[in-house]
Amino acid sequence: QVQLVESGGGLVQAGGSLRLSCAASGRTFSRYIMGWFRQAPGREREFVAAISWSGGSTSYADSVKGRFTISRDNAKNTVYLQMNSLKPVDTAVYYCAADHSRGILTTPDYDYWGQGTQVTVSS
Repeated sequence: QVQLVESGGGLVQAGGSLRLSCAASGRTFSRYIMGWFRQAPGREREFVAAISWSGGSTSYADSVKGRFTISRDNAKNTVYLQMNSLKPVDTAVYYCAADHSRGILTTPDYDYWGQGTQVTVSS
């Protein structure tokens, strides 16, 4: 069982930056692939970024490529999402997810989910 707690969300102006963190419980964090998803009001949850066990492989949605960076610190049981050049369309609740799979998972078929953190980007 893994518990995930996101933090770092908030209100930011367009063009600004935020860094989301997701702290995971458990002793085997390094054996989970991790992902970030987001859900805006009235829309389905969508993939944002994912990272492999070691952090050596990453994947991004086209809409965030070049602006967002996913990373992980296995010693701290934490995964991060650095978000730069934020746009109003990035406004959503951002969720962290963990899965036992290998490689990279870009669909919402993760085993464990956090409660989410709100990101609001004003124009």
